Amino acid sequence: MTSKNKTTATKEEAKPTLVPKLRFPEFRGAEGWAPEPMGEVYSFKGNNSLSRDKLNYVAGSVKNIHYGDIHTKFSTHFDVTKELVPFINESEEGIVRDENLCAEGDMIFADASEDLADIGKSIEIVRLNGERVISGLHTILARRIGERISLGFGGHLFKSGWVRTQIQKEAQGAKVLGISPTRLRNLRLPLPHDKAEQQKIAECLSSVDELMAAQARKVDALKTHKKGLMQQLFPREGETQPRLRFPEFQNAGEWDDQSIGDFGQVVTGSTPSTAQPAFYGGGVPFVSPADISDLRFVDQTKTTLTPEGFAETRPIRAGSVLFVCIGSTIGKVAKNVHECATNQQINAIVPSSKHSDDFVYFALSYASERIALLAGRQAVPIINKSLFSSVRLLVPKLPEQQRIASCLSSLDALITAETQKLEVLKTHKKGLMQQLFPSPDSDHWH
Repeated sequence: MTSKNKTTATKEEAKPTLVPKLRFPEFRGAEGWAPEPMGEVYSFKGNNSLSRDKLNYVAGSVKNIHYGDIHTKFSTHFDVTKELVPFINESEEGIVRDENLCAEGDMIFADASEDLADIGKSIEIVRLNGERVISGLHTILARRIGERISLGFGGHLFKSGWVRTQIQKEAQGAKVLGISPTRLRNLRLPLPHDKAEQQKIAECLSSVDELMAAQARKVDALKTHKKGLMQQLFPREGETQPRLRFPEFQNAGEWDDQSIGDFGQVVTGSTPSTAQPAFYGGGVPFVSPADISDLRFVDQTKTTLTPEGFAETRPIRAGSVLFVCIGSTIGKVAKNVHECATNQQINAIVPSSKHSDDFVYFALSYASERIALLAGRQAVPIINKSLFSSVRLLVPKLPEQQRIASCLSSLDALITAETQKLEVLKTHKKGLMQQLFPSPDSDHWH
């Protein structure tokens, strides 16, 4: 062996490798994964900077992947036959160069986000079906160099914990974070030497993705069914009776016109002094808009109060209805499981004995979009307590309220159960990712 070959061999032997905690049986004796510089595995291509008004969903010869869709619509992989994406307007197609069109195996990164958790979020192009697709505004297009990475593996690789952490460290900016091709080149990508191992991992995780997608469709179908049912169980605008009534109430006549203030006590929240540490960190839930999700109930909150802090607020009994009346999430509705307090962005309705707690929740959920419009267009949307309390809604007698609430509550319980199944699958996949991809923080360096 020549001196030069000896030096090369020594470098290769000294190169550190990583071993994941979980490997498929046929690869347990295989060599460790090599952390490769991204700049040696991917090259970068151009994109376009077309805004949404330069795109359409009707016709065109080139489809466009917008960074906003990477943040909100797509998951791990992009299959053009399964995803709805806009066309570039024909008048703009002159900017498209063939060398910048997407190819299968390409990675597309969203290069801007206000949220560190989302910066550099990515998808892998796995199927184009002969269509011309280009990456658009605020995206980075990375193409495989050679055959080092198996098709389908990259999408999972760039969602693994170590790689995501590296991307976040490379992000720059204050209010809006950004990532660039130059900084992406700095990433070290842990890669199995055997492409068969890459394919096995991709197939395993993709099968979990398919289960998650099917479960998500089931949840969405139930939510769509609930929305349609509510449109039947509540009177439409200009009508005084619903289109669908339970048999025992079909001759009960028109619903009553009442204000939200007629439902019970309306309470606007308040925030105890944050300069008093003794007010915070106890066992009393303190609800803010961030605690209200698509689910019906608020059980736990990010912030809690001590008894001293709770004494500084306006108590809300358990089972009340919480409505966000200020800010970007105006119109969100929930019920509190426990006695709580809220901040000033929330108006709570504490229903009287003449009204069903659950019916008031569903009535406000049904009317939430209409109520939110009362805030108008302003920098900080707001519906004050007086305006909120004056909103008029149609309401049946208590027995019919309870019957409607019981029906919709059963459907809500089913939606919650199916949503929990989806969360279990997400947790399962997260655990698999942690096991199937190595981390330099582990004891698995070789």
